[in-house]
Amino acid sequence: MANNGYSKKELIYQEWIKKAQDDELTCISILKHRDAPPNGVCFMSQQMAEKSLKAFLVYTKKQFPKTHALEYILSLCMDIALSFNALKEEAIFLDSLYVETRYPGDFPEFTWKDAEEAFAAAEKIKNFVMEKF
Repeated sequence: MANNGYSKKELIYQEWIKKAQDDELTCISILKHRDAPPNGVCFMSQQMAEKSLKAFLVYTKKQFPKTHALEYILSLCMDIALSFNALKEEAIFLDSLYVETRYPGDFPEFTWKDAEEAFAAAEKIKNFVMEKF
């Protein structure tokens, strides 16, 4: 596979960005067409934020464990740039949705309003991260 002049590091962090963008497109489509449950948007929004933050960590060569905990991933980003603290509220909110969207239990079904709020939080994180490259 040709690398088009990019270093291996650039290609890897760009792969994380591409995955986040794919999640973003999925959210946009579901929100527009309402053709899947809103919990799908909540889950994909968390994933979009997670992959965006991990792209930054890969870009800065910061090691991170296999985890989906946004608040923890965000703390690793804050080790590099304290400005990431501005995303703490969004990370906590999206963390609260992750497990609840995946497994049945005592959790209420998410509404379209919940989905829109989740997507807005993920967009804020993604846009913040993209300004760091």
